[in-house]
Amino acid sequence: MLVHGLGAMAESWAEVMITLMRHGYQVYAIDLPGFGRSDRPDVDYSIAFQAEILKQFFDSQNLARADLGGWSMGGWVAMKFTLGHPERVRRVFVVDSAGLTFTPPFDLALFQPATADQAQQLLSLLTPHAARIPRFVARDLVRQMRPTRWVVQRALNSMMAGSDLLDGKLPAIRIPALIVWGKQDALIPLSCGEEMHRQMPQSQLAIIDGCGHMIPAECCSRLVTQTLHFLEADPPLPAWVREFPAASP
Repeated sequence: MLVHGLGAMAESWAEVMITLMRHGYQVYAIDLPGFGRSDRPDVDYSIAFQAEILKQFFDSQNLARADLGGWSMGGWVAMKFTLGHPERVRRVFVVDSAGLTFTPPFDLALFQPATADQAQQLLSLLTPHAARIPRFVARDLVRQMRPTRWVVQRALNSMMAGSDLLDGKLPAIRIPALIVWGKQDALIPLSCGEEMHRQMPQSQLAIIDGCGHMIPAECCSRLVTQTLHFLEADPPLPAWVREFPAASP
């Protein structure tokens, strides 16, 4: 079961889904309410709300138990769900996950770019490989993101309110956990991944050099390699922290 991040959709996991399916996994990925092709109801879009929707999806698909993965905001949702329903999760893995307190070194308005320059700045936060995109492409990105701007703002308001923060709660997650982080992530710092690992001492922390926040899209092969090792290990892997070198050009 895969959960996307803020402003994204199920297709964000496309390459990961294809590879997991080739290895024999039955893969589920949803558009959370407010994003992708899902409806945009007038709700708070809190992490607690999204975790409840995830539970309803598990129930609707008769998923008694599954491996659960989340990227960015989706990692926050995945860990919130795991804390509330540990019996429904066999193993959990998160990628560049939100959920812990940190001070963003950027203007949160960039999550809702209104200009071509802001779209370029957002792209530069998401990837260390950001090229200068043509202004007409940037303007089109702004146009495509416009319908969900109010949803993103409402979700951000809820996140910043702090009621769903995971600080101090992660030690209650006792199941096997994998944390994957892009070493060059400028959106959510590696220090958050290190703190998650500290609070979940049974976890593995895989640091992927040469990658930023867009690991599932830009560093998919290394992400899937670590994920498959994690999911298929019997017994579960012991705790470790490892840095994986940048891919050869």
